[in-house]
Amino acid sequence: PSVPAGAAVPAEPLTHPCQARSRSPPRCWVRSNPYQTNLLRDGVRRYLQLPADQTVLILHAKVAQKSYGNEKRFFCPPPCVYLSGPGWRLKQEQIKARDRGEAGFRVCGYMGLDSMGSSLMETQKLSFEEQPDAKGFGCAKALYISDADKRKHFRLVLKLFFSNGQEIGTFHSKLIKVISKPSQKKQSLKNTDLCISSGSKVSLFNRLRSQTVSTRYLSVEGGAFIASARQWAAFTLHLADEQCTRSEFPLREGYIRYGSVVQLICTATGITLPPLIIRKVTKQYAMLDVDEPISQLHKCAFQFQGSDHMYLCLSTEKVIQFQASPCPKEANRELLNDGSCWTIIGTEMVEYTFSESLACICEPVSPVPLITALQLTGGGDVAMLEVQGEYFHAHLKVWFGDVEAETMYRSPKSLVCVVPDVSAFGSDWRWLRYPITVPLLLIRDDGLIYSSSFTFTYTPEQSFIPGQQVLSDIPQDSDKLLDSIHQEFTRTNFHLFMQS
Repeated sequence: PSVPAGAAVPAEPLTHPCQARSRSPPRCWVRSNPYQTNLLRDGVRRYLQLPADQTVLILHAKVAQKSYGNEKRFFCPPPCVYLSGPGWRLKQEQIKARDRGEAGFRVCGYMGLDSMGSSLMETQKLSFEEQPDAKGFGCAKALYISDADKRKHFRLVLKLFFSNGQEIGTFHSKLIKVISKPSQKKQSLKNTDLCISSGSKVSLFNRLRSQTVSTRYLSVEGGAFIASARQWAAFTLHLADEQCTRSEFPLREGYIRYGSVVQLICTATGITLPPLIIRKVTKQYAMLDVDEPISQLHKCAFQFQGSDHMYLCLSTEKVIQFQASPCPKEANRELLNDGSCWTIIGTEMVEYTFSESLACICEPVSPVPLITALQLTGGGDVAMLEVQGEYFHAHLKVWFGDVEAETMYRSPKSLVCVVPDVSAFGSDWRWLRYPITVPLLLIRDDGLIYSSSFTFTYTPEQSFIPGQQVLSDIPQDSDKLLDSIHQEFTRTNFHLFMQS
């Protein structure tokens, strides 16, 4: 998505020292001293050429079923953590060299519920094992929420350490809704909390004979769909037109209903299943005439579109097709086997990325800021950008590529910065007629880099589009020419892009 210049002004007035008619002084516009800025800029350039990121990815379900009495209804699917990026190996090698031993080489952690001042919360230790794709993987299989906890929502808290005791940081999941049990009544779109919308992420699991020890999760491994007892995958569930084919799959918005044609796309690999018709399951029967909205933790089945009663099914660790048996007395039902009955649940994913490549940092990296949106105000010399998100603090500065911007901290959810002039990116700007796109970074005072999926693009005026020979008749050493080009660029149109 893009945000054009002249977007809505933030609710609170923003001021800058260059604006003489300011009605009130700015809160605190901050920029590093020139010496520190030059040191950081060299480091940022090296980082941009060879990013040494460390990423923490937390996968968890959107809802959690409450435990009652002495039972422990463990979260299903269990919350998972993935560690990826070359920065982990680099950091571990630094610790290993410094400590001259193996003690600091491993990463370990603890996961639990945010306590809210309660002493009832339990934590589970995570040990990370390296996978074939070089990612570290840890899973919290024994977390639950008891009936003594009266909250309707909570977050998971992950604390990471190196095995030499050095703290890495604290990371939070997204909000999880607490439910007592899966809803058995027909869902209403007036209450969409438990409904599943097109484009959202889901997980599918199967329990043979309702035994928790037999739980298998739909996953992807080696380019193929599998049923795993250990790891689960998040799938984007898309609603599609019923006349679609596998090669042409027009996506639609709306809530998923039984009888809809859908497609499951693995969020990690992009591998997809053929178009499927999602059916409600009642007592091991697929209901062919139900079209109500799908709810969290419902039992469902996936019929291959255009097939002869064929359903998505698991057999031990393999995913196969199973042919259902029509019911002679009830044409609206088909008999399934255990392996064709899946439980569906919405999932969430939160990703924290940071890099310690500029300095040897002993302080925790948290709170790791998350950027969710950008809001541009004004243009030219006084263009300002509001960075919206979570976990911001006063020790952060916004960088446009390797150029630091004057930054003002507004709240844990908002930073405001002055957009640097395009000339800050080097002398070549004066001959440029093409857009300049730079990555948007947040950098802590001690040099810790937080990258993002956002970029900022400087777009020249229409009079400076490629193909127009505006420089051919004017001497290139003309000061007047340089001034005119500079004026054109300070009247730049700005666009903000979030990379996919």
